[in-house]
Amino acid sequence: MIKNIVIADDSALARMFIRRCLEIAGLGDASFFEASDGSEAILRMKEVRADLLVTDLTMPNMNGIELMRKISASPRLSGTPVLVVTSAGNLEQRKELMELGVTRILSKPVSPQLLIEAIQEVNEKLGVIGGVVH
Repeated sequence: MIKNIVIADDSALARMFIRRCLEIAGLGDASFFEASDGSEAILRMKEVRADLLVTDLTMPNMNGIELMRKISASPRLSGTPVLVVTSAGNLEQRKELMELGVTRILSKPVSPQLLIEAIQEVNEKLGVIGGVVH
């Protein structure tokens, strides 16, 4: 079950929009934690034991690819499902992100329906069906 969600994006408006879409997608009971770059995202993920990270690629200080490299190298964080929501990302970057363990890459603008589909994929990876862990 997804209880703690970290949203990483340098745009406060984008973070708010993603959160609202996730709430519409059925995660309104989750706790949301925001980060304005990859460094903050790592800190939040460690503080709250994140069940899901939703991140942009283009951020200052530590971008989404650097963030994924750190996550995949961390035994504590590497199993965390990650959704990348971006308007950037060429084919080579997308391939690297998938190799680093990204669950799904969503193109901006994202919609609640796209997030619902992505959350279903995350739940399948976590072994959750209908909110029950199997």
